[in-house]
Order: sequence, then C-alpha cells, then structure tokens
Amino acid sequence: MKKPLLLIDVDGPLNPYAAQAQRRPEGYTTHRMRPTGWTEGKPLRVWLDPGHGEELLGLAEDYELVWATTWKGEANDWIGPHLGLPELPYIDWPQMHGKAPRGTFWKTQYILEYAAGRPFAWVDDDITAYDREYVEREHLAAALLLHVDPRIGLIRPDFDALAEWAAAL
Repeated sequence: MKKPLLLIDVDGPLNPYAAQAQRRPEGYTTHRMRPTGWTEGKPLRVWLDPGHGEELLGLAEDYELVWATTWKGEANDWIGPHLGLPELPYIDWPQMHGKAPRGTFWKTQYILEYAAGRPFAWVDDDITAYDREYVEREHLAAALLLHVDPRIGLIRPDFDALAEWAAAL
C-alpha cells in the first residue's frame, strides 16, 4: 500500500509571512529570493526554520512529501535547499487563483485531483470549513486538512498531529 500524501504549502506553514514585519519568529532565518515573476523592487523576504526540514524528513517515513504551493517546482530551488529537503514532487496547478466550488479555496479541487483517491494530509493557511466539507463529501479516502496560522507557521503540535494521524491509518 502506498503511503499517504503530505501536501505542503510554503507561504504560511513554512514561511510565516503574516508575522510582524520587523519581528522574525524565533528559530527562523531570513532569505531574500527572486522566484519567477518577482522581477520588480526588492527581493521577496522569506522566513524559514531549518528545524522544519528535520521534522518533515521525519514524517517522510510515513508520508510521501509533495509541494502544494504556488511556488510549484520552484520550491525545490528556493525553499527545499534551505530546509535540507531533497527534490520533491509538486502539484502543477492547472489554473492558479481560479474559480473554485462554492466557498472553497481555489487549491482544494486540484488537491483532490492530485490525491486521486489516496489518503492525504494537507497543511495550508487558507483551509476553511468549506474546504473540509468539500473534501469530506468528494474524497472517499482519509484526509486531514490542517490549517496553519500564517503569523506563526508550523509548530510542534502540528507535527505531532501529522504523525498521530498517519500512525492511525
């Protein structure tokens, strides 16, 4: 049996972009990046915690790690190396920020297409009750939708919840 998927968003869970601008969260390092499309003005400020890479690699024993971010494959160039992650598969969104089923986040329908009936856990800062209802109704396998506060990023209880969920499958 295949491992469940762990679908990982970058901005919010790994990069707490909504934290106070002048107060980098403890444990994070500052990186300046120019991913595709970021051509004007200052480079993008990204805060990353190297400890998240260790946590994710630990979860890779029970999950197949996949980028589920607007960074798409560029997460392998800009994010993964700072976290000590190997190259990961990614969801190549057919359309970003497009029309979504009533009330759901635009990613949700594509998450289900990518999962293709497999169990998955998804960490993102844009998950709502509508997304949970949609996934429960449309996805027959187990799913954990873990909302992450974009001011804080992933924290110990989040990693514990992911580990416990995978162990219970």
